[in-house]
Amino acid sequence: MTHRVINFYAGPAGLPLPALERAQEELLDFAGTGMSVMEVSHRSKEYDAVHEEAIALTKELMGLPSNYKVLLLQGGAHLSFGMIPLNLLRNDKKADYIVTGNWAEKATKEAKLVAGDRVRVAASTKEQKFSRLPHADEIKVGPDSAFVHFTSNNTVEGTQWHEFPKVGHVPYICDMSSDFMWRPFDVSPFGLIYGGAQKNLGPSGVTLTIIREDFLEMCEAQDLPSYLRYKIHAEKNSLYNTPPTFGIYILRNVLAYNKSIGGLKAIEASNKKKAELLYGCVDKHSGFYKGFVTEKAHRSVMNVDFFLPTPELDDQFVKEAKKAGMVGLKGYRDIGGIRVSTYNAVTVDHVKTLVDFMEQFVKTNG
Repeated sequence: MTHRVINFYAGPAGLPLPALERAQEELLDFAGTGMSVMEVSHRSKEYDAVHEEAIALTKELMGLPSNYKVLLLQGGAHLSFGMIPLNLLRNDKKADYIVTGNWAEKATKEAKLVAGDRVRVAASTKEQKFSRLPHADEIKVGPDSAFVHFTSNNTVEGTQWHEFPKVGHVPYICDMSSDFMWRPFDVSPFGLIYGGAQKNLGPSGVTLTIIREDFLEMCEAQDLPSYLRYKIHAEKNSLYNTPPTFGIYILRNVLAYNKSIGGLKAIEASNKKKAELLYGCVDKHSGFYKGFVTEKAHRSVMNVDFFLPTPELDDQFVKEAKKAGMVGLKGYRDIGGIRVSTYNAVTVDHVKTLVDFMEQFVKTNG
């Protein structure tokens, strides 16, 4: 097999090797068709089986009640930023957005383009450079709010909601692009969950969207272009137009693999172990590795940001890690430093290899 590196990129990110090997095995002759799944009609029974399995596995792994629909869309979180207010903020409805980072800020900006001042900022940590999440007493949600939007994991800044924000009985809408299915959780407070698959679930090109039926009924936007209407996608079972068939096929492979290793409970245990190892090293050498997040309770299990004493050492760290077979460690351009993305496909052994490298780097350069 071709040599594979340890992939710490923030997205598109690494995929489980068994999911890729399954695709490799089936690439030229999928399900006995004599064609690749990329060549098979999206109306064929062979593709339909993949489509339905991806939806069924999502429901099973997340324990979705029967009143939730699973949609397989396109456009990434960016398109969803606009689709949400276009569908759900009609007839003077208002909503509150919690701004905790780069992507939460973009979601708010797009919503305001649609709904203006009916989109309110319930809390923001921009003054703290998004180095922490808002505390409960900082979140102000209006009694007339149709929903509260938040980003569960902030990929750029490395913060994550381990306990979802306290907003009373107002339903959540959540961008889970970078921590979808990292653990089990109760979906019942959520009216809509969405996220690009390319960080934690599959390749770029698929946007997994989960919508509760009462939220679907709120989508009465008859004047919207058809593709922008959630109701149409739900009625057509995400087959209104040609879906990203290969992306959905890989998503299916990943979800099937996730089920085979014990589902979300097993994945959560692995993710927590990886975080324990990595943050343990950062804290042990806090005079050398300085974390970006200021409150430990807000640290992300998916994206770990830290700085070395100088930008030159940051660059050296990235270069030497690459020589050692580890890629994707350069920090986001607006922050700098180092960013380690430890999504579901990153194994505990991968993180142990990185931690060993970090220990040696301190000895050599500290």
